[in-house]
Amino acid sequence: MSAALFHLAFPVADIPRTKAFYVEGLGCELGRESPSAVILNLYGHQLVAHVTREPLPPQPSIYPRHFGLIFTAEADWEALLARAQQKNLEFYQEPKRRFPGLPLEHRTFFLEDPFHNLLEFKFYAHASAIFGDRAYSEIGDAVEA
Repeated sequence: MSAALFHLAFPVADIPRTKAFYVEGLGCELGRESPSAVILNLYGHQLVAHVTREPLPPQPSIYPRHFGLIFTAEADWEALLARAQQKNLEFYQEPKRRFPGLPLEHRTFFLEDPFHNLLEFKFYAHASAIFGDRAYSEIGDAVEA
């Protein structure tokens, strides 16, 4: 199979605040832009922010909807974390380590853009946990029923 790029379209309320968060804050490369949408390059993946007039309410938790990246080098995860802190981006969840000591161990943090979209950035201590390690059932944070 040849390599593929990921594409995600998501709602925003305005283009200037979108560019401030994603380009100036996260460091995305700016692509095409119109009054109603902007294309962003997030580490080689295409994000398309579409302006909506619908209300964009905050999510009550990180579930069920968020998006982000899994870094294959811990230094890259740490560099983005440092950038987010330096740029005073809004942390929805501070950096933490999930499942320490297990093969599923990973570092994670969540950001919230100005439109309540949640972004998660991860680094797994063991790459096998990204898609495998099926003997374990732990996924994400515990969710109250």
